[in-house]
Amino acid sequence: GPGDNFDPASSHVIPALIRKIHEAVRTGASTLEVWGDGSASREFLYVEDAADAIVTAAERYDSPDPLNIGNSDEISIRTLVQKLCDIGGFTGEVLWDVSKPNGQPRRCLDMTRAYAALGNFAQTTFDDGLKATFDWWTAQASH
Repeated sequence: GPGDNFDPASSHVIPALIRKIHEAVRTGASTLEVWGDGSASREFLYVEDAADAIVTAAERYDSPDPLNIGNSDEISIRTLVQKLCDIGGFTGEVLWDVSKPNGQPRRCLDMTRAYAALGNFAQTTFDDGLKATFDWWTAQASH
């Protein structure tokens, strides 16, 4: 979400892609290189929803058992890249660099215990979260 780490050397997938796409649009690039083949999947949770879940757990959860905080909704990196290109206005070609790693094939949490204890805390749609994050980065990058 807004305020994430957008440093190319240490950022995670969403801020790294937002930065790359923003730069490609800004420079008029016709291609965008992305590592792997796009088949890996991930689960993401918007930062404000994560914060709400943590506060709710601190107030209401009284068990030594850990809780996963997520949204149980997987998305492939290929689909994520397309969504971000659409949001950012990149219409060029995405080049998948299969000589680079995909990373872990899947990363999705079992939210059964968390939802039973805290309810559904993932209130921000994935697309709304992406747009808010992209808009925030665009505003930061223009300063």
